[in-house]
Amino acid sequence: MCAVLWQSMSMLTVIGEGLVDVVQRSSGIEAHVGGSPLNVAVGLARLDHPVQFIGRFGRDAYGESVAAHLKASSVMVPQAPDALPTSVATALLDDDGAATYTFDLAWELPGLADRLPFILQGTTLLHTGSIATMLAPGAADVLAAVEYAHPSATISFDPNCRPSIITDVDYARHQTEKFVTLADVVKASDEDLEWLYPGVDPLDSARRWLSLGGSEGPALVVVTRGAAGPWGVNAAGQATVAAPHVSVADTVGAGDSFMAALISGVVDRGLDGAQNREDLRSMPAETLRQLLSHAAWAAAVTVSRPGANPPTRAELNQLELESLARQAGISDDGRGAGVLETDNFEAGEIDAAELKKADSTSN
Repeated sequence: MCAVLWQSMSMLTVIGEGLVDVVQRSSGIEAHVGGSPLNVAVGLARLDHPVQFIGRFGRDAYGESVAAHLKASSVMVPQAPDALPTSVATALLDDDGAATYTFDLAWELPGLADRLPFILQGTTLLHTGSIATMLAPGAADVLAAVEYAHPSATISFDPNCRPSIITDVDYARHQTEKFVTLADVVKASDEDLEWLYPGVDPLDSARRWLSLGGSEGPALVVVTRGAAGPWGVNAAGQATVAAPHVSVADTVGAGDSFMAALISGVVDRGLDGAQNREDLRSMPAETLRQLLSHAAWAAAVTVSRPGANPPTRAELNQLELESLARQAGISDDGRGAGVLETDNFEAGEIDAAELKKADSTSN
């Protein structure tokens, strides 16, 4: 019954790795469910979108944690756990909250190709990225799913490069460009682009990505740039916004929250689905700017609290309303400019070192 229900509605699908982050702090060791695509799926669910996660996890204690985490955010999971161990990422946090990762991964999706017609029925947007698009043998299954979905669904992609796992930059560049060519919405960090294209301005690389695939290539490409704030380009031009100021708890999941909110903004505007591809391509630069602002606030919420803990729609809407009120010089109690406050947020630029970490450790 549940399967019939979710296939009958417009569905967002995320395909990629789910894993457990074992976080080593100076105060001790903690375990949190993570993985870039899984974090995006949870972020979308918390923004009130119906979403299913296609990934893998094992029949072990870590796998039970992954399943419980997805269920807690109402993310639907059409894939059953398998006999392989659940993947683990060990994150070593320094005293400033920045994370360095090592990985123990199993990435394969046996039998997925035969199930795609059923699993992707009703999908209006498919998102993928990170390790799932790079690591064999599962990367070939992910590419096949994107190719299957492309004629009917919007495709979004975040390479979220992991040089410690995929060390061959030529291979990573080739894989990335395969997915960029098929994608409508692309997000990458400046560090991703600097690694993939050494010596090239990241914004020039993003502009080149916009031209990949011709009329079937990306409608917009977004680059997150730390303290400089996110930047985006589409056919109408380019846009950028300042980064919100935030007190950083840690930076785990910041880029994934940004990606989820960027997708959410596209869906909220009714631009998902292949039938809306031309409208997405003709998006005004001001709409692009609004999408960047929305996504930047989502990332700010995430870095303000420990772990990959993306905002709900209510939290994000409230912060954006408060930001607009501050800009207009209005407070909740009518006392005028400068009075409205939130616990951890204020308008303006984030400390450069803090936001750079938030941008580059988005697992």
